[in-house]
Amino acid sequence: MLNLTSGQRRFLRAQAHSLNPVVQIGDAGLTEAVMKEIERSLNSHELIKIKVASGDHEQRETMLAEICNALEAAPAQHIGKTLVIYKAARQPKLVLPKN
Repeated sequence: MLNLTSGQRRFLRAQAHSLNPVVQIGDAGLTEAVMKEIERSLNSHELIKIKVASGDHEQRETMLAEICNALEAAPAQHIGKTLVIYKAARQPKLVLPKN
């Protein structure tokens, strides 16, 4: 899992504010197809929002950790049923602050 400073997370949250969710995780949870879609979206956008159907906060936290560990990404935010995830591209579009 990629580690971010609080300043970097704050920057990413601001960038993600205007984004719409690109992936939705339904009742089936993190299937292989959902993980591939998340990976594809991260590779093309760097910063994505994911909407989760589950009402269980702990289950969403577990999903966020699983996604970030499997894809070597970083959690930027978990608010309500929305997850924001960041993974730097080979040629980054976003320049993270140093702090």
